[in-house]
Amino acid sequence: MHYLSINGEQTLNGSVEISGAKNSALPLLAATLLSKNEVTISNLPNVADVKTLLKLLQNLGASFIHKKNEVKIDTKNVQSTCANYDIVRKMRASILTLGPLLTRFGRCEVSLPGGCAIGQRPIDLHLKALEQMGAKIELKHGYVVATAKDGLKGCTVIFDKVTVTGSENIIMAASLARGVTKLLNVAKEPEVVQLCEVLSKAGVKIEGIGTSNLIITGSSRELLSFEDIEVIPDRIEAGTYLCAGAITNSQITVKNVFPKHLEAVILKLTQMGFSFKEKKDYITIFPASKIKSVDIETTEYPGFPTDLQAQFMALCTQANGASIINERLFENRFMHVSELNRMGANVRLKGHSATVEGNTQLVGADVMATDLRASSALILAALVAKGTTRIHRIYHLDRGYENLEGKFSSLGAKIERLEE
Repeated sequence: MHYLSINGEQTLNGSVEISGAKNSALPLLAATLLSKNEVTISNLPNVADVKTLLKLLQNLGASFIHKKNEVKIDTKNVQSTCANYDIVRKMRASILTLGPLLTRFGRCEVSLPGGCAIGQRPIDLHLKALEQMGAKIELKHGYVVATAKDGLKGCTVIFDKVTVTGSENIIMAASLARGVTKLLNVAKEPEVVQLCEVLSKAGVKIEGIGTSNLIITGSSRELLSFEDIEVIPDRIEAGTYLCAGAITNSQITVKNVFPKHLEAVILKLTQMGFSFKEKKDYITIFPASKIKSVDIETTEYPGFPTDLQAQFMALCTQANGASIINERLFENRFMHVSELNRMGANVRLKGHSATVEGNTQLVGADVMATDLRASSALILAALVAKGTTRIHRIYHLDRGYENLEGKFSSLGAKIERLEE
C-alpha cells in the first residue's frame, strides 16, 4: 500500500498542465456503446477510474488500444449486457453503462454501484426516468435488471432534483429511443454539455444544449457515427491547483483550462484577496496581501462545486477570521474534517454546515484519505503544515488525479510516494 510523504511550510512557483476531465471522460467512454464505428478519444486522463471503465467495456465485448492519454475503442462486437459487481463496486460511474446498454439492446443487468462513501447518491432518478421511457425495472440480487423489448420510447421526464449522472444516463438512453424525449431540470455541468455536443455531432438532434431543458430526437435504435473526441480540461483538478497556490500564497499558472468553467471558484478566491490573469487556456493566480475569510455554499453548476469544498476548507484554515461552508449536495461530505483537525485545524460541524477558524498553524501528522477530494484537501493542508505529513489510503487520489506527485513536485512541493 502506498502513501504520500509531504514536507510542509512550502512556497510554490511555476506552471502545471491540467489533464482531461475524469467526469467527462467516463460518460464519453460509456457513450461509445452507441457508436457503430471505432472512436478515438484524446486528452484522456490516465487515472484509475478511466482504466476501470475501460475494463468494464472490454468485459462487455469492446476492444480498444489505450496509450496513456488516448484510446481507440470499438464497441461493435459488444454482446454481453451484464455489468458485473466485481468492477462496478469499484466505481459509481459504472452505472453510466445502464442507459446505453438498455437503449441499444433492450435489456441489461448492471450491478448497483460502489465508489466513494460520501453519501447515498441513489440511482432512483435514473430508474424512474427509464421506466417512464417504457423499461421494466427489477432489482435482483444486487443488480438492476432492465428490459425494454421494443426499445425505449420518447416521453417527457422531469428530474425531481438535479443529477449529473442521471442526466447523462437518460441523455444517452434517449439518443437511441423511438420518438422525442423532453428532459426537464437537466444538469448543466460542462461535462454534461460535452456529452450532448458529442452526441449531436454523431447525428442525434438535441435542442437546448447548455440549458436545463433538452429535446432529444432518438434514432430508433440505429447506432451512431461518432467523430473523434477531445476530452475537456478537468475544472476540479484546475481548482485544486489554484487552491494549492492560494494556501501557500504563491504565484502559479494552470495551463490547458477553460477559465469560464471556473468562474465560481475564481470569484471565491477573489473574495479571499487573490488576483488573477486569465487568457484563453490558462489562469495565473497571484498572492494575496491578506487572505480573507469567506462563506461558501455548494450547489449545482454554475454554482460552487461540491468537488472543491474540501480543498477550500483546507484553504480557509489559513484565512483571517472564520469561514462558513454549507454542503448542500452530499450528506457525508465532511469526512475529511476529523483528519484536518488531527493536523491542528479548528473545524466545527453542525448539520450540513462547517465553521472553519482561520489563522491556524497546521502541523504534520499521519492522516487517512476518506474519498477522492478529501485526499487532495489533506495534500493542501500538508503543504503549509509544520513538519511532515503522511497521507495513507491514497488509492482514492489515483482514481481522479493524474501524476499528482509529479505535478506538485514540478511546482516545488516536497512530496514523495512511498510504500508502507
